[in-house]
Amino acid sequence: MPADTNQPQTIQTPTPILPLPNSRLGLSYMLVACVLFSVMNAGAYAIGLFDTGLPPSMISFIRILANFLILTIPALIGGRLLGLFGDARPSLWLRGLFGSTALMLSFAAIVRIGPGESAFLTASSGVFVMLLGPLVLGQKNSLLVWLAIIGSFSGVSLLFDFENSHNLFGQAMALLAGLLSALAYLMVARAGRSNTPQTVIFYFCLVGLALHGIYFARFGYRLPGSAESWGLLLLVGVSGSGAQHYMTRAYQAAPAALVSSIGYLAPVLSLAWSVLLFEQIPGQTALIGTTLILVFGVMLPFLR
Repeated sequence: MPADTNQPQTIQTPTPILPLPNSRLGLSYMLVACVLFSVMNAGAYAIGLFDTGLPPSMISFIRILANFLILTIPALIGGRLLGLFGDARPSLWLRGLFGSTALMLSFAAIVRIGPGESAFLTASSGVFVMLLGPLVLGQKNSLLVWLAIIGSFSGVSLLFDFENSHNLFGQAMALLAGLLSALAYLMVARAGRSNTPQTVIFYFCLVGLALHGIYFARFGYRLPGSAESWGLLLLVGVSGSGAQHYMTRAYQAAPAALVSSIGYLAPVLSLAWSVLLFEQIPGQTALIGTTLILVFGVMLPFLR
């Protein structure tokens, strides 16, 4: 799953696992976010089946546009639009650049290899955060953390299909989306110290819309050709925006490590949709790989 995909959790400053008044509510928010993220992924893949000529860039564009409108219209009505710009520090713009690029790649990967496998590869963003944390944030990793990182990447390697170039390209895009998402989350760790979550999301949308405009000017665009495609695009946009909203609320109400563990429900649900709706049953090696990513991904925040 992409920046706003569902794994920004491991960048959080270490948080004690203590009872908080709203912990249960926060965990409930994350459960809702995971369901919505999985629906977004399944919807993106279904669009590719209904409208095979529709480029993934149009799917990601509608996803970002919906988030932008949901965020800015209430702010405009309430006279708070200028407040969304925050302090305009470079990390906000970099968060938007990395996050929106990751989203474009993740949707392209979903169309190629399906929502389940791509979600697990994109979920490697949490592992990349731990890997890059010492370099970017100055955080030290313990030996157990390094072993968990190695274990998770072992799972990632098992997902790659080196005999099928079509799958391999899609898998590479999903993994690159995970890396770029990690860079985006590390920028959030910096920008979030002096800006609200709404401001961080606003820059993600702002830069994302600009990137899509440049892409469309260079390569052109094509609108959906059926009512089903428009309906699925609306589903992707609304579910993705709702997922990001509830994920933000979850981190405001509950300890980061607990929310992080529940966050890995999103790729599990995406895999379930892939099997139930699209009959994409992973092989034994792929199942072992997803299990390793899941187990070590859940462990990492607690090891930190």
